[in-house]
Amino acid sequence: MAKLKAAVIFGGTSKEHQLSLSSAADVVKNIPRDKYEVICIGITRKGRWLYFPGSPDEIASGEWETNPDCASAIISPDPLHRGILTIENNEITVRRVDVVFPVLQGKKGADGDIQGLLDLSGIPYVGCGLLASASCMDKSHTHMIMDDYGIDTADWDLITQRELNSIDERCSEIAGRIGFPLVVKPANSGSNAGTSIANDMEELITAVKIAFSNDNKVVIEKYIKARKLEAAVFGYDTPFSSYIGEIVSDDGSYDPANFSVSSGDSLIIPADITEEQQKSIRETAVKAFKAAGCKGLARLDFFLSEDGTLLLNKIGTMPGLRQSSVFTRLMEHLGMTLSDIIDSLLEQAIENADRLY
Repeated sequence: MAKLKAAVIFGGTSKEHQLSLSSAADVVKNIPRDKYEVICIGITRKGRWLYFPGSPDEIASGEWETNPDCASAIISPDPLHRGILTIENNEITVRRVDVVFPVLQGKKGADGDIQGLLDLSGIPYVGCGLLASASCMDKSHTHMIMDDYGIDTADWDLITQRELNSIDERCSEIAGRIGFPLVVKPANSGSNAGTSIANDMEELITAVKIAFSNDNKVVIEKYIKARKLEAAVFGYDTPFSSYIGEIVSDDGSYDPANFSVSSGDSLIIPADITEEQQKSIRETAVKAFKAAGCKGLARLDFFLSEDGTLLLNKIGTMPGLRQSSVFTRLMEHLGMTLSDIIDSLLEQAIENADRLY
């Protein structure tokens, strides 16, 4: 039987470029080669698309861009092509593709842009669609969806670019309602760039201005002193949650101000919580996944506050997929290897697309 052609897209122009490279290298290494022929497409930090025929180690190191056999490439939005166009010596070659795995994070990667292009192309792809990707990238939309579905999040508010002329008044209004300390973050960002803690009005106004340098909307949330819990949700028609894990710092707790905690560095699976809490949080994770319209996979971050309140922090629609990543380790605790995860995601993407196109 002929192998299916799976295209892995990696890199991108976001601040998560290197994370994408690291994840993509492990994805490429773990795609079952008895079933799939792998085609690699890299996007440089400046946004250039290149067909890459080299090794996954070159992807991880960032050396892939200098491979002399790279060629300009694009995904054709024309479903007649249903594939990738490579351009060499002014000649265009169509490479048919059966499924795409967009291992991309951040803006222009996990925010719906690539997903929209793939929708136009008619090529099945792994993960959330345009709307879910955009809604989960935009933290204000995530808050609004969760509010509608009765899923608790930190108390929050939003400042838009149109309100810059009244920034002092808006900051005073928000601080008066929510109270310090506050977490200030760009509404659209896959990383912690532009995120700050504000303890007074002066710090709040400064933090808002910093956040605006990264996006045209700024979300302000109540700072939560809490434990940070993690769930991996997997599947299409009947998504399920992993056991809940916990990320802890050296002193045994998680502080939201410590933005540099590395994914998976101090991950405890299962988290030291009661069976009842495990069950409840897993159910909430699946409910949030469905509410946002997610499919395929997502990593959900929760805060468990000192008084026992559970708050959803964020939904990552294309989590890191390194061997050491939080999502991978949570799924491995259920007995799924990274190869199993990738194979299942590719299969489900093709099956799901059959209903759409």
